Amino acid sequence: MRIRMIAALTGTAGLLLTGTAHAYPVKDKTLTQNALYSTGALTETECAEKSVKDGDPASARKYLTAVLNCLNVSWKTHLEAAGLRFTKPIVKIYTKAPARFCGHKFGDSEAWHCAQSRTIAIRLHKDLLDETGDLYLFHLMSQMYAYHVQNLVGIDDAYQNIPYKNTSELNEQIRRDSLQSDCLAGVFIKSVWPSLERPVSNWNHLMGLVKDEGDTKGEPRVYGKGANRVYWSKRGYTTGDPASCNTWSASPATVS
Repeated sequence: MRIRMIAALTGTAGLLLTGTAHAYPVKDKTLTQNALYSTGALTETECAEKSVKDGDPASARKYLTAVLNCLNVSWKTHLEAAGLRFTKPIVKIYTKAPARFCGHKFGDSEAWHCAQSRTIAIRLHKDLLDETGDLYLFHLMSQMYAYHVQNLVGIDDAYQNIPYKNTSELNEQIRRDSLQSDCLAGVFIKSVWPSLERPVSNWNHLMGLVKDEGDTKGEPRVYGKGANRVYWSKRGYTTGDPASCNTWSASPATVS
């Protein structure tokens, strides 16, 4: 099983699959020609942000719950209009990380997505609450929700089963999956951006944070270079359309 997580500082993804084929080009049409790519741009909707205080888990929980409600409305409307199935994810927000989640140690991660139970887990650690006025919390929930969308449209199952011949190919597949979640998060943010009433400088600041969280030298390359994380985030935000998030057909350079 390919586990998705976002670490607070550093982290890896735990994998238990084997295979024999080359990673690129990806041949599975569920990945490269998914129905999600032909659904069009997300309709603009309103998403009123709750107030949140630095260092205050209670207000952060309310903030994230409000963002979750916006995500449910937006993606439900979008997917069902296209004739695609929708169910809400289960979301658990912790102030103290559980010992285990989805059958694995939670560790130092700040967020996980468990495909089997369609559950998102977010840990409100101290560093996450230091500066809550930016878009990071908004983006975090949007990105984790994007993994749920991938699950709903069959991308997750196809990703879990795509073969690979070595660690390098496996890590490339993980990056394609993770970078797609960055892009889909950008798609959602675009659809609600006018209602956030935030200056463009807030988006630019978020892109700086996203870039800083790219793969770190010496660590497994499973999230993508900072520049590529920004590239895919901006693609989603610029178009507001999931069609721009087809990382599975992208060249290796753009998913490195």
